[in-house]
Amino acid sequence: MSQESPGEQVDDALEAAGLPTPDVVVEPDADRLARAVASALVARLAAAQAVHGSASVVLTGGGIGTAVLREVAALAVEPEASVVDWTAVDVWWGDERWVPADDDERNEKGARAALLDVVGVPAGRVHAIPASDAGFAEPEEAAAAYADELAASGDGGPPRIDVLMLGMGPEGHVASIFPDSPAATDSRTVVAVRDCPKPPPTRVSLGFAAINAAEEVWLLVSGEGKAEAVGRALTGGLSGVELPAAGVHGTRATRWLLDADAASQLPR
Repeated sequence: MSQESPGEQVDDALEAAGLPTPDVVVEPDADRLARAVASALVARLAAAQAVHGSASVVLTGGGIGTAVLREVAALAVEPEASVVDWTAVDVWWGDERWVPADDDERNEKGARAALLDVVGVPAGRVHAIPASDAGFAEPEEAAAAYADELAASGDGGPPRIDVLMLGMGPEGHVASIFPDSPAATDSRTVVAVRDCPKPPPTRVSLGFAAINAAEEVWLLVSGEGKAEAVGRALTGGLSGVELPAAGVHGTRATRWLLDADAASQLPR
């Protein structure tokens, strides 16, 4: 009898839990990855609107996340992107830096410049995580307020999220959940994160409870420096505490969208 590989063991565990086996898509480079993800996102939002009348997305920051938003904005003038009614798209964030609203470190600020202001998403549909100057004394208060906003939109639980996009750090962190951090074992939908190993040290992040309630979770990963963590997440059978990227999944689909460098340590 042949022995299962670690990757096959991961697939079996997901199947036993009733979760979808991850899809892996590899593009030749970061630029083509951003264009491919942008096209797929437009198609997914349009499909959600066809079914529900509206769509919802959770955005991520970082280089590849912002590049995707710029590509979506570039597509907005093309016929394939005109199928999305941007006035009926709810926008959320996976995490945010605890800095003032006009700080360039804010994921929200980058997303507005790259896409939201370009396509005209209404202010009432942009659900930004509170900034440090938004009237909350501590990030824990901001996290509780964002959790309340999520619950109000979802009739007491997380709202329907059609696509939740995540980046991943070289050590395997997603959103602002780092390996072996308190956030990795926190059961709340939104958590305050202190003493992050990368600056800025204080943040507000969705927890696994909110991330894993999304219909589709897309992990956007670019660069050779993240290849080891990609390989460990997809084939190592690790928990989300050890490697947070290994602990995220969608209820309908989990997609790893990689460039060739990030995929370089996956089995062929």
